Amino acid sequence: MASSVKQMLEAANAAVPKITPDEARKMIASGNTLVVDVRDAPEVAASGKVASAVHVSRGMLEFRADPDSPYHDKNFSRDKSVIVYCASGGRSALAGKTLKELGYDKVFNVGGFKDWVEAGGAVEKP
Repeated sequence: MASSVKQMLEAANAAVPKITPDEARKMIASGNTLVVDVRDAPEVAASGKVASAVHVSRGMLEFRADPDSPYHDKNFSRDKSVIVYCASGGRSALAGKTLKELGYDKVFNVGGFKDWVEAGGAVEKP
């Protein structure tokens, strides 16, 4: 059965809780939290990223998150809380749903990088 981007985003937003930048900061401060920037490399190079975030472009997420993949990134661990973000929240919602499908239980979408910056979140410049 065919699906649309709108339907995919609705399903992703239903599966992955949206949190505020303040909630994300509290989770990061409490530890055992991985922050993942799923934007493309040119976006990160132009604006920087959330301080301490791991950059994994959306297209490589499954390969970096799956411990059985030869491309696995050791920052990913299913016992951590994972916060994802992108430019506006769409790709991060889809990424969060993918992580849930890969067995990550504690996944949250903080939305767009712009929201993080506007809320005074710490940023690492390239």
